[in-house]
Amino acid sequence: MAERILIVGSNGQIGTELLGALRNQFGNDQVVASDLRFSQSIDGPHFVLDAMNAQAVYELVKNQGITQIYLLAAMLSATAEKFPQKGWSLNMDTLFTCLELAREGHIKKLYWPSSIAVFGPTTPRENTPQATVTEPSTIYGISKFAGERWCEWYHLKHGVDVRSLRYPGLISYSSPPGGGTTDYAVDIFHKAKAEGRYTSFLSAQTALPMMYMPDAIRATLELMEAPAEKIKQRGSYNVGALSFTPAELSLAIQKHIPSFEIDYAPDFRQQIADSWPKSIDDSAARTDWGWKPDFNLEAMVSDMFAHI
Repeated sequence: MAERILIVGSNGQIGTELLGALRNQFGNDQVVASDLRFSQSIDGPHFVLDAMNAQAVYELVKNQGITQIYLLAAMLSATAEKFPQKGWSLNMDTLFTCLELAREGHIKKLYWPSSIAVFGPTTPRENTPQATVTEPSTIYGISKFAGERWCEWYHLKHGVDVRSLRYPGLISYSSPPGGGTTDYAVDIFHKAKAEGRYTSFLSAQTALPMMYMPDAIRATLELMEAPAEKIKQRGSYNVGALSFTPAELSLAIQKHIPSFEIDYAPDFRQQIADSWPKSIDDSAARTDWGWKPDFNLEAMVSDMFAHI
């Protein structure tokens, strides 16, 4: 039977690019887009869907013959700190809906993204291991940590084929920043090109794990295509690619725009960043299903400026 895929949250930073990649792979009509708002830019099957409405999700899955769900609807770190109960509800209730759909046999496979936000101030920050202390200090991180445990439980108890990646900060030219702590690394390119300067809300030497969106999309697809027996981590996999500071990124930008200037005005997101890893050990992903990134810092910066 041909796969029929539903993306929940197709208008977001990841969903925008994942939709195109999945349609290239499976065919335009086999991948159904859905989000809270209709997007005029999307061709093919596309529905307005409130992911918090479990009955609406169930009916869309049933009516469209969905076999796989990519659940991307979420409230990100900085926004969830301002609206903690809404953030928790959105991030957790939507996951339960999809896990139950899988448990009941309505879908065969579920993708749900986790994040480096599952780590906290007590986590080793250099080459953060796959299995280590996870004591997140943000609502977003707490919801992702809890979600990982629920995913593993549903797999162990009910055989649900759920797969997940702990995304680092994601950098993309296709969509604007979405309220995350790492989003300075997207906004800085737009400000550099439009204004020639940028004020960073993180300090100059704040190193964080990052990944260019083409690598993130490829990692997601490769994880979902891997044989089930190769997926050893049913909570979520560490995936790494880049690690840099705002100062290092600004130097790379200055190679393209020599007059670019940056200054620093750390805000509440600095405390969030200081609780996260500086770099990631993703050896489990590399060993289990062959993960390997393509883009280094210089290649990513060049490609961003080629498209913005």
